[in-house]
Amino acid sequence: MRRARSTAVLAMLLAGAIGVIASTQTWIEVTLDDGAQQTLAVPGADALPVLTPLSLAALALGAALSIVGPVMRYVFGALGLLIAAFMGVGTVQMIVATPVAATAATVTEATGISGTDAVASLVTDMSLTPWPVVTLLAQIVLAAAAAFTLATAHRWTSGASRKYRTAAEAGGDAGRPHDAIDSWDDLSRGDDPTA
Repeated sequence: MRRARSTAVLAMLLAGAIGVIASTQTWIEVTLDDGAQQTLAVPGADALPVLTPLSLAALALGAALSIVGPVMRYVFGALGLLIAAFMGVGTVQMIVATPVAATAATVTEATGISGTDAVASLVTDMSLTPWPVVTLLAQIVLAAAAAFTLATAHRWTSGASRKYRTAAEAGGDAGRPHDAIDSWDDLSRGDDPTA
């Protein structure tokens, strides 16, 4: 089941990386009624403030999933589902409704005018870029990877513990003659290599 672990890890890393990249890209283009019909670009981090931290958390989950034991696999799978659900709901709201509040920070920075009602009175047009949809697809990938982790984690081999098993436990070197390196290993374990 090494391939299952690799698939889950890579999918989580991919979803987290796309989320981090999306947080720096323009999500909404806002046109203001300020006489000059100024157009502002609202990045993903301003439109959905939880995007960057939760995407970084998804990256960390993916990286840590490659080395954790059986119990933590389930914990990380559940956390991945929660992150995907939380960001997915926020992204869907952005796609469906495009709230003026998502543009407030950028508009306030550009104009000095704050407050949702005041910002709403300045905004004449808002248009979405493809990045919210790309982010939503990444969250679907994250949710699928987390669900896959929960479904298959009990069958994953423990790579770290297998790496450090002795040849006798592994059973693969039973027919190989005992050499000088094996004698040093015996001595290191406290066994008498001359016996």
